[in-house]
Amino acid sequence: MSKFITQIEESFISLLMAAMVLVTFSQVVARYVFNSGALWALELTTYLFAWLVIFGISYGVKTHIHIGVDAFVKLFKTPIQRIFGLLAVTASVIYAGIMFYGGWIYVGKLKRVGIETHDMPIQKWLFLSILVIGMGLAIFRLLQAFWAILTAKDDFSILGDESKDAIEQFMDEDKNEEQK
Repeated sequence: MSKFITQIEESFISLLMAAMVLVTFSQVVARYVFNSGALWALELTTYLFAWLVIFGISYGVKTHIHIGVDAFVKLFKTPIQRIFGLLAVTASVIYAGIMFYGGWIYVGKLKRVGIETHDMPIQKWLFLSILVIGMGLAIFRLLQAFWAILTAKDDFSILGDESKDAIEQFMDEDKNEEQK
């Protein structure tokens, strides 16, 4: 099931990026070539970007690409690091849960009232439903991370190593520069 959700996330993120590029590019062409443009394009691009960011939260948890500050945590042995990791994931689940609940209430009210977007004749709740969808996916991914930290034997890579990753990236860039 996790692989299926990952494929959906990756495909949807790609689709959102492509849609943003197409809408933005079409507006650049419309403005500079035809001296016109669509009023709704900026609003659509803004909503697409919001979807990209919020949808990307769960994908970031899955792929371990969120920034973490681990200098303090690395001072401790692995069992204590696991406890810090579990606390961090728990706090993140609570936050995502609050956002999910608040998004659910907000989107529900928008649906009942029937407010449309400013420049498009589309119900606003459809665009803002990403609050519920994205936070639900984030909770799913965070619970996976919690389980991975909890059940890890010797491998503690679930939380990543920010300093090690930065050094490796710097070294890779240095090697690429030398090869040129």
